[in-house]
Amino acid sequence: MTTAQIRDVALAAGAVACGVTDAEPFNDVRRDMERRMASGQAGSLGFTYRHPEIATDIRRSFEWATHLVVIATAYLPEAGSPGPGEAGTGRVARFASSDHYRKLTFVLDAVATELRAHGHQAEELHDDDRLVDRAAAVRAGVGWWGKNSMVLTPGWGPWILLGTVVTDAELSLDTPMKRTCGNCSACLPACPTGALIEPGLLDATLCLAYWLQTAGSIPLHLRAAVGDRVYGCDDCLAACPPGSGVLDMASDSKGRIDLVDILASSDTELEAEVGHWYVPKRDMDYVRRNALVALGNSGDRDHVEIIAGWLGNGTAMMRGHAAWALGAIGGREAVRVLETAGTVEGDATVATEITAALGAAATAR
Repeated sequence: MTTAQIRDVALAAGAVACGVTDAEPFNDVRRDMERRMASGQAGSLGFTYRHPEIATDIRRSFEWATHLVVIATAYLPEAGSPGPGEAGTGRVARFASSDHYRKLTFVLDAVATELRAHGHQAEELHDDDRLVDRAAAVRAGVGWWGKNSMVLTPGWGPWILLGTVVTDAELSLDTPMKRTCGNCSACLPACPTGALIEPGLLDATLCLAYWLQTAGSIPLHLRAAVGDRVYGCDDCLAACPPGSGVLDMASDSKGRIDLVDILASSDTELEAEVGHWYVPKRDMDYVRRNALVALGNSGDRDHVEIIAGWLGNGTAMMRGHAAWALGAIGGREAVRVLETAGTVEGDATVATEITAALGAAATAR
């Protein structure tokens, strides 16, 4: 079994890039992760940040591993583009417009099956906290570290998903890509909150995509910046020139979701609609929380009634975000609802949100 044969299998199955590297630890990445955790820039990130020592050393999980076959699949132009959309809809990051991981798992399975057929062990990994897949991709020559902290692949830029097949097959190694972003820094100013604090360094505590997938309340100072986003943020990717060609081919037919439907749907209905998203603890209130913020940012007073329903009956988190949304929308009806809620609210944090929202609503009249 050769690296060339493996690459042929991957490309035939739908990969846009395939590379092989060894299973040695990514010690430099581990040190960087630990620095980010110590500085607070990682926020409460879980995933690979739960155990950096495991995520950067694949042999902690697979003692027999000798090589990593790294795969990239593209999700544009098929994923479409959210575009401006209709009133009352929210934006969904392109990678989550549907379950684009299906293509990746198909390619990984094809490669793993080929390796096993030749008598080798093979384990498929994607979106897995046992491996920092971006580091593996760079070392395998699949792409290079972009200034937006993503891996960029020639011809596709950042519009890729990464997966890896861990194997004991003795394969020749690919050379890490020497390409860089050069003088281009288009992604840095494109970030709506300045989360890219320097080339290649993302402060998760400022990243909208991070907060839209994180439990708890979205910080007050970031809610307006959320805009119409419900899940993820593509701004730094969309600004990346290496991916502009494939982005231009994407249609505006996908990538939006009805905000009122989210708030009116049951947990079962929402799970069926967004089951491929990462939602903390599979608690659909986090999707509703995001929808409340997006509705507030819409400024559409036709939505006061449905938001008011969550101010009266939701959890404390939902009541707080509903209050904020009403304050952002403003108008007499929003003020009336907030004043009524303020007389019965028993949670101090929510009561503070209501008071602040009343001030904002009065200003927005």
